[in-house]
Amino acid sequence: MLAGLFEYLQGSATVMSILDQFRGLFSSDMAIDLGTANTLVYVKGKGIVLSEPSVVAYHVKDGVKKVLAVGEDAKLMLGRTPGSIEAIRPMREGVIADFDTAEEMIKHFIRKVHKRSTFSKPKIIVCVPHGATPVEKRAIRQSVLSAGARRAGLIAEPIAAAIGAGMPITDPTGNMVVDIGGGTTEVAVLSLGDIVYARSVRVGGDRMDEGIISYLRRQQNLLIGETTAERVKTSIGTARMPDDGRGTSMQIRGRDLLNGVPKEIEVTQAQIAEALAEPVQQICEAVMTALETTPPDLAADIVDRGVMLTGGGALLGDLDLALREQTGLAISVADEPLNCVALGTGKALEYEKQLRHAIDYDS
Repeated sequence: MLAGLFEYLQGSATVMSILDQFRGLFSSDMAIDLGTANTLVYVKGKGIVLSEPSVVAYHVKDGVKKVLAVGEDAKLMLGRTPGSIEAIRPMREGVIADFDTAEEMIKHFIRKVHKRSTFSKPKIIVCVPHGATPVEKRAIRQSVLSAGARRAGLIAEPIAAAIGAGMPITDPTGNMVVDIGGGTTEVAVLSLGDIVYARSVRVGGDRMDEGIISYLRRQQNLLIGETTAERVKTSIGTARMPDDGRGTSMQIRGRDLLNGVPKEIEVTQAQIAEALAEPVQQICEAVMTALETTPPDLAADIVDRGVMLTGGGALLGDLDLALREQTGLAISVADEPLNCVALGTGKALEYEKQLRHAIDYDS
């Protein structure tokens, strides 16, 4: 009887395996850059087909949540919602902070990209921060599987960023990549297709926005929201004090903390450079620590090749110059810094056999 049961279970497992392979024939395998600020989806053979903010908006009625909007539409609601609507960013510092919301978001993006029948199930590779714990990795994998993937692989963010930036990471030479995302900055030295040294610091675009908000609250008695802070950062944000001590300026609106009424003021680049001094210094220190820890032969290669900046934070004005002053190395910004991680994760999907050592499919 037991032998019969064992044969039945083996048979059913084989049937499930064959069914999964059959489903795979009808699916478009994907690579997802599940970022703190933005989620990008790469489809095998097509490239990046989706880039949307990592935000989900819920309508809450009698304690029951119903998804109202995801991505771009949900981001417009941040900081502007009535009591019945809740806008949530499920990713914090590169990992899932809200499991159920992240699952809903991934499901929405998969459905948006994968317009075939529900019968098909794609294989999905997701990038994760190097410093993610086993529990955080399991949460990401589980969310992707629950969202409809037949198989979920993970790849370390620095490897994906370096591949996306076109760095020759499979060569026996040292390559340094600094990936500045919304929640984390990943500093890594790579050689022979793997990580020799990596450090993940919890500082990125979000910390820069917080720096601008707290600076204006302290210095100008003005309270602004995250959306305004991000606009200031992308418009006039700089990592170095302008040569003329002022730089360009822009008008912003917020609430006056002294009398509680809306107010408009002018902010200058010099003020924003001061506001961003702390997060920029933390990024510089992370790079310096990596250089001090790198084996001498690889350090010599990095002197020759320089350092590559990727991620949205690499677009901060004069950040490459600030790092060059601190390290004395040649610092270059990738061609498409925002897309590097997604492109690298996509290439890992396209050239899976050559890069299988970098992809983790184990649970």
